[in-house]
Amino acid sequence: MGAKKNFVIDTNVILHDSGCLKNFQENDIYLPIVVLEELDKFKKGNEQINYNAREFVRELDQITDDDLFTRGASLGPGMGRLFVVTGETASPHVYASFPERKPDHQILAVTDWLARKEPDTKCILVTKDVNLRMKARSIGLLCEDYITDKVVNADIFEKSNEVFEGIAPELIDRVYSTAEGVDVSEFDFKGVIHPNECFVMKSDRSSVLARYNPFTHTVCRVRKGRNYGIEPRNAEQSFAFEVLNDPDIKLVALTGKAGTGKTLLALAAALGKLTDYKQILLARPVVALSNKDLGFLPGDAKEKVAPYMQPLFDNLNVIKHQFSAGSAEVKRIDDMLKNEQLVIEALAFIRGRSLSETYCIIDEAQNLTPSEIKTIITRAGEGTKMVFTGDIQQIDQPYLDSQSNGLVYMIDRMREQNLFAHINLVKGERSQLSELASNLL
Repeated sequence: MGAKKNFVIDTNVILHDSGCLKNFQENDIYLPIVVLEELDKFKKGNEQINYNAREFVRELDQITDDDLFTRGASLGPGMGRLFVVTGETASPHVYASFPERKPDHQILAVTDWLARKEPDTKCILVTKDVNLRMKARSIGLLCEDYITDKVVNADIFEKSNEVFEGIAPELIDRVYSTAEGVDVSEFDFKGVIHPNECFVMKSDRSSVLARYNPFTHTVCRVRKGRNYGIEPRNAEQSFAFEVLNDPDIKLVALTGKAGTGKTLLALAAALGKLTDYKQILLARPVVALSNKDLGFLPGDAKEKVAPYMQPLFDNLNVIKHQFSAGSAEVKRIDDMLKNEQLVIEALAFIRGRSLSETYCIIDEAQNLTPSEIKTIITRAGEGTKMVFTGDIQQIDQPYLDSQSNGLVYMIDRMREQNLFAHINLVKGERSQLSELASNLL
């Protein structure tokens, strides 16, 4: 246990994680009153940040200790105290550099005031706002990001599948010829093999695409299969189809840069498994551009979200173009859309629903927070499979990054579970131009 610290919490930390007060161990937490004023603006609405604002205020209301505004209220055994800082906190140092009396500058003023008030205790501002951290550093204040739900080993999203060389040729032959696979104990894998991990095994004369099946504890061959007209173009896409088609794997994450085929593969696999599910649901978060929120767009709810859903329809059209215009496959897709067996909608609309016997694909999942990912997965009923796709290098939310977004958080927490599989797609297959742009620009 290190020296006790004082932490000043910014509003965006609470909107990111309503339970953040439990994550500061024995250290004291200071909450500027302006933070509560900002939370009040977020109480109404159906987004996750609105829920987090309401939940935090409810938790705060449960603290009936009158010392909350003076000596601080205890947060529990082994934890520090919580203070709400009210009134004027004189900070000439802050206001000399940032004279405008805006919430961010008032939070900086509280941090500076507290640092001067208790000079022997390290005082740290915790905020997910990069610009506010820069302002704090510019005037000598200590600050840091909220790192509780950050993933440390984010490098796993930059590499392709494992390649195991020097495998005995007879073992590879058995993997090829045995439908049920070969017991994993017969292989001398270096390091730990995660459940449903896919990899390449090579001997001096042959190789095989394989997967560790945690349900049978065997290494099985991965076959290159076609799904609704879409055929895998590389080993990674074959691995993706392998886990997407397995009904025992209830949760799948597909990561990769633009053009690697994440959404297309997931949709093709869903259409190929339609007889096993009552409905296919494609959803993606609506990330407003240029401050043009949904309320500023014309039309009803469906017309408002249509521009954001267009990439999903584009992937559906790619699949339809694999067949002739009047084919049974194309007619089947059109009928599914008409009968709402295939539904494409904004992610916000699934809150509160229970999804049973549904093949659910969540696109652009890198723009979700860990709390939002949890909310979505807990919607899964019996017989439902959930697939999350995303590129962690293309994050549009201001307070998320490649280590703190919900997609990498889910992968980090779930990777040892038998019901989960993660495939990282590296090679772009959209076009030669797309691959060139992804690599060089």
